[in-house]
Amino acid sequence: MSRLPVIVGFGGYNAAGRSSFHHGFRRTVIESMDAQARQETLAGLAVMMKLVKVVDGQWQSAEGEALSPAAIEDRFAAQILASTLVRRIEKQYLDVDAAHWQKNLSIGGNAASPLTFVTQRKQLPEPLPANWSVEALEGNEVQVTLHGSCDFKVDSYRALPVKSAGQLPSGFDPGELYHSHFHPRGLQLSVVGATDALRSTGIAWQTILEHVAPDEVAVFSGSIMSQLDDNGFGGMLQSRLKGGRVSAKQCPLGLNTMPADFINAYVLGSVGTTGSVTGACATFLYNLQKAIDLITSGRTRVALVGNSEAPITQECIDGYGAMSALATEDGLRNVQGGGEVDFRRASRPFGDNCGFTLAESTQYLVLMDDALAMELGADVHGAPTDVFINADGFKKSISAPGPGNYLTLAKAVASAVQLVGLEGVRRHSFIHAHGSSTPANRVTESELLDRVAGAFGIEQWPVTAVKAFVGHSLAAASADQVISALGTFKYGIVPGLKTIDRVADDVHRQHLRLSTTDTQVSGLDVCFINSKGFGGNNASGVLLSPRLVEKMLRKRYGDAAFAAYSQRREQTRAKAKQYDEQALKGQFDIIYNFGNDLIDDQAIELGTEQIKVPGFSQPLVYQKDERYRDMLD
Repeated sequence: MSRLPVIVGFGGYNAAGRSSFHHGFRRTVIESMDAQARQETLAGLAVMMKLVKVVDGQWQSAEGEALSPAAIEDRFAAQILASTLVRRIEKQYLDVDAAHWQKNLSIGGNAASPLTFVTQRKQLPEPLPANWSVEALEGNEVQVTLHGSCDFKVDSYRALPVKSAGQLPSGFDPGELYHSHFHPRGLQLSVVGATDALRSTGIAWQTILEHVAPDEVAVFSGSIMSQLDDNGFGGMLQSRLKGGRVSAKQCPLGLNTMPADFINAYVLGSVGTTGSVTGACATFLYNLQKAIDLITSGRTRVALVGNSEAPITQECIDGYGAMSALATEDGLRNVQGGGEVDFRRASRPFGDNCGFTLAESTQYLVLMDDALAMELGADVHGAPTDVFINADGFKKSISAPGPGNYLTLAKAVASAVQLVGLEGVRRHSFIHAHGSSTPANRVTESELLDRVAGAFGIEQWPVTAVKAFVGHSLAAASADQVISALGTFKYGIVPGLKTIDRVADDVHRQHLRLSTTDTQVSGLDVCFINSKGFGGNNASGVLLSPRLVEKMLRKRYGDAAFAAYSQRREQTRAKAKQYDEQALKGQFDIIYNFGNDLIDDQAIELGTEQIKVPGFSQPLVYQKDERYRDMLD
């Protein structure tokens, strides 16, 4: 009997705010939320953004006035909405109007009047240039005379053509939530995102560990761009050019596998399977496939899967900008017909557009096999049943889209048909498109979706793209899609592409439904997560709704067992709700165990049948493996 991987927790942070309990999704469809849900999410964002404070469990203004969620909405809604989702890059990241660079400058005198300057002896270059002569002055000063010319690099500042990004809500600093000294931003995001997902389960991590063997836990996480700020590879690579020194932390903390390593070492204390599979912009789905395979095979019972990316740096912007991949200020002005650019509408999937918008994000799923979820009374939010990955074959351009995505999406739809039937897919499925917001993507992906829909007889297939709201977070991009899809299952709302006025003329949509407004759709049970990545990294995933998963669990385990599970689940939901209420008031309770509960190697008990690891209640029992036995008999 194949085990079903089910989502028992999810969380993280992106430009829409905190993801757990669907708050990030609510922000993207805030116009379609009822008053209670809208005000609750806005209140949580107001605390994150330091617009209100919490004293004795009560929201208050800076002046100490008690505020209700309705009052917070009245006073701060406009500011909150303007300071979330995609927007102009804020100066805490970099000044896009005066970004630092170095200008080459050749200077020199002539034979009659050579150029001289005074400096400290210790500041002289080594070796001394051949056309320099040095005269000692008082103290440690020297006078340098240039015989000819010399090249210098001089600090300069200029505007960046790219000025928008998907940034965390203004004023929210993940590094303030725990002792994050010297941690690159991407790793800060990993710690707080993984914590949010774990807390959302309503089950203590230690309780989960008591029900599984030490090697039945898996973590798959990473980043595409590594950690490129000053505390990671960015600082390491810039150090010599800036005349500084490389620290002992910059190289190891810059590795793109470090998000998984941090989670194992400081969040979970896991000794189980770990890894980071990189597949460009489809990276999350690559990692999700690993977790699905391990759970369905029985080798893993619980997995934490997610990605963290913090690419809002000048170097990343320069790199993707040099490829003409990013939406520039001039490009957006042309798309919008002149005038002042609305950077909040920079990411424009399937509309008239000019490039994608970089974003930062951290998103994680907690997966269990169905038997463990039933045993623990875990709340189930959906089930990822398959991820299909295919390359493009021979390519003329490494960055151009190719045929591999046809294979992945068609296989994903065929897989879902085997589960819910052809009519179930036709009537109860929708698409979370890659929707990168480039002119090439709007044509090629829409043609792909339209052709697959036609092949399976799907008409008016609902299509959405979360990048319209939160931008393109690279490794975490398809995780953003999954989190948004869970929100659609919860509320029955397919987010509209509200950053465009109309669908572009060259978009293929004979069989597709692309709307610029939120759409209420009942009975959606299947979502297809589609992702493309540079280099021919294509992935498509199948995600089932919690309603459908509950039906499957009831059939597998019977009414009596499901009723008992439902009773256990009530306690889980109550504990999860307690965390949500605390988080809405700024108590995120970050898990960061540095140097605690270390395992003594000498205390590990080794045997011929099992290993006993200190700190774990269950032993690691060697698995019976007869896969190749017949080759030796």
